[in-house]
Amino acid sequence: MEAVTPPNTTQQDVKSLLHTVFRYDVPASLVVFLVALPLSIGIAVASGAPVVAGLIAAIVGGIVCAVVGGSPLQVSGPAAGLTVVVAELVVTFGWKATCAITAAAGVLQILFGLSRVARAALAIAPIVVHAMLAGIGITIALQQVHVLLGGGPASSAWQNLSGLPAGLSSLQVAPMAIGTTVIAIMLGWKFLPKPVQAVPGALAAVVTATAMSYLWFPSVERIQLDASVIDAIGLPTMPTGSWTSITVAVLTVALIASVESLLSATAVDKMHTGPRTDFNRELVGQGTANVSSGLLGGLPVTGVIVRSTANVGAGAKTRASAALHGVWLLIFSVFFVNVVEMIPSAALAGLLIVIGIQLVKLAHVNLARRTGELLIYLVTLLSVVFLNLLEGVAIGLALAIGFAAWRIIRVSIDAEELRAPNGTRARWHVTISGSCSFLALPRLSAALASVPAGADVLIDLNVDYLDHAAMETLEDWIRQHRSGGGTIEITETGTARMIFASSGPPRRDTEGRRAVSALRLIWPPQLAGGVERFKNGIAPLMRGQMAEMAADHQPHSMLLSCSDARILPNLILDGGPGDVLNVRNVGNLVPTGHGSLSVESALEYALGPLAVTSIVVCGHSACEAMHDLLSGDSDGAVREWLREGDASLAAMHGGHPVAAAARAAGLEEADVLSAVNVAIQLDRLRRHPLAGPRIADGSMTVVGLFLDLPTARLFHVSADEFVEFASAEDLEPAEPR
Repeated sequence: MEAVTPPNTTQQDVKSLLHTVFRYDVPASLVVFLVALPLSIGIAVASGAPVVAGLIAAIVGGIVCAVVGGSPLQVSGPAAGLTVVVAELVVTFGWKATCAITAAAGVLQILFGLSRVARAALAIAPIVVHAMLAGIGITIALQQVHVLLGGGPASSAWQNLSGLPAGLSSLQVAPMAIGTTVIAIMLGWKFLPKPVQAVPGALAAVVTATAMSYLWFPSVERIQLDASVIDAIGLPTMPTGSWTSITVAVLTVALIASVESLLSATAVDKMHTGPRTDFNRELVGQGTANVSSGLLGGLPVTGVIVRSTANVGAGAKTRASAALHGVWLLIFSVFFVNVVEMIPSAALAGLLIVIGIQLVKLAHVNLARRTGELLIYLVTLLSVVFLNLLEGVAIGLALAIGFAAWRIIRVSIDAEELRAPNGTRARWHVTISGSCSFLALPRLSAALASVPAGADVLIDLNVDYLDHAAMETLEDWIRQHRSGGGTIEITETGTARMIFASSGPPRRDTEGRRAVSALRLIWPPQLAGGVERFKNGIAPLMRGQMAEMAADHQPHSMLLSCSDARILPNLILDGGPGDVLNVRNVGNLVPTGHGSLSVESALEYALGPLAVTSIVVCGHSACEAMHDLLSGDSDGAVREWLREGDASLAAMHGGHPVAAAARAAGLEEADVLSAVNVAIQLDRLRRHPLAGPRIADGSMTVVGLFLDLPTARLFHVSADEFVEFASAEDLEPAEPR
């Protein structure tokens, strides 16, 4: 019989890819195309650039970034975040020179990507970026309001704001009606039924406003294209002016475009579960697109969150969707260019006002308020609006760095007197938390001075940074206080230690945790490290609770468990200090006959002075004692001790009910024996001369547990049951027999 040859794997991959592209990416690309078309035209108008420049940038950004870039589902094109910058560049250098600046910025972006510093751009405080975008949005809205009123925008935000009263007094009905229609449709689109929302709101608004203009306002001003996309393509000209201003312009475009693209890519990654963004490759892709767009006569390109969100929401799976959206824009711009000239200018004004308003996100304002960064947000926003973009961002970054430095060096210092029991001396508690440097010396000195001479003092030093000046102040005060008859106890729970403050430069690393203490010279490292961690880390946290129970020992239960180092008794019962009386021996056995004074004395204490109300016997899987008991391999003292387990072994071989249930639960034979052993020890406790009467009269209960180590599952063990413990109702006391 002839063997069947499996199809070529490469062919299968290609077929699968084509299926994905046609099923998901083609429909998604059409949605993104419909979103991008009016936005690209509107951004070009707001930037003071030729309308066709927005289409060129959208085409280049869609195709080039999809092919070269590192973000699989991000869609790139002209962005509202650069409109103010481009508008200033057009006024200063002219449009053709602005294209050259765009291309130069693209070269700089490519260098950023090749040098693998892309993630460094994400170090810019997000709150500054959010405020920058909000400032740009307000600036756009202020400009376009005047277009909506029938006039033209001024050159500055302050002039646009102060000119509103005059604009309102001379408003024209036609552009106002068209623009407000677009605004109303875009704002209300999300409240319409889902099937209707399948059509992009911006497209529906512009189409409706255009139809409305032909019905009632045929003479209204409309978009004018100087040339088609093909005719508009041309090389840029070199900008004239000082090299400083040109360099600043190139850096501004490159940095803002890079940061906005990387932040957008980060946000897009959170929207899907596919491959993540390669940030360095994404910068290379963005730079390549900007070089291409600048050389062809287009606007600067960035990753755009609005189009990217539409792309992911429409079900795109690969980068083919972004590339195809650029293809559709190219086809439209070549064959349907006359359609653009039908759009009223007021319709785009309404569109841009909504875009500008949407850049001011209440979520960002609330985040700034919650995180204490509202001042940074407001100052940056107002600076961008009323000064310029570059100065506003610089002021915002300086303020953010100042806030960060203040938070880093801030230290919490508090000194308070603790209430002392009758007949004892007052005790003071001094807490120092944070970064303690020379800047904190005034507060540190004032807090220490408030402690009276001769008092007993506990200093809780929880700092991650301690310089020599702060250390010297502490040492001087400690020396003086002790000479005056006071006592001082110091606990150090932070990563910085007093012993290192004067032995080298201050540092924030974990040297304090790794340092070898005096104990490490004579003790094994594990023991010395454990004692050090307890003294400096755990003891300060437990001191209050330990002090309360120091004179009163009242455990509610006694737990008999195995000596195995993997068993942590208090964790099993979730008990804190003083809650559980722990008794441990090899195999968690209750001896009979020759017995064990250790278990007997523990039972006497538990049932006598301590009056516990329950005794818990806990066995576990992979118990070496049960393994030795089953195999008979042990000898010496272990073999002698394990004779106490012979009854358990006999019960398992005799068909004990727990053995059958444990096997049904999938346990191996040694673990089955461990489960049966718990049941036998419960029976011994019921017959014990001390525990038996208490169990019989109901004043005490006995409970059996089995811990499966690999899964950390607990099983309830009784005289004839072995069931996984799932709730409190499952943990019932064993019935007296």
